[in-house]
Amino acid sequence: MPWLIKEEPPVVQEDAVNHPPHYTGGGIEAIEAIEAQLNEEEFRGYLKGNIAKYVWREKYKGGTESLKKAQWYLNRLIAFGESQKG
Repeated sequence: MPWLIKEEPPVVQEDAVNHPPHYTGGGIEAIEAIEAQLNEEEFRGYLKGNIAKYVWREKYKGGTESLKKAQWYLNRLIAFGESQKG
């Protein structure tokens, strides 16, 4: 009787680098809300500050995951810069 078999929902792995669940509350990612509040220069500074933070703390907290987060912010900074050229 197939209707008696309870199917479990698929397991979704959390992505602590690209989409941490605690940064996506309310249907918008925190980075998008922050970008909307800042001008271009401020947002670039925000991204650069996060790159520095994650590289700095890699040795003491986070290890490789911190470097991946720094890389994520660097990729975001590059994409932001390229989007401003047009």
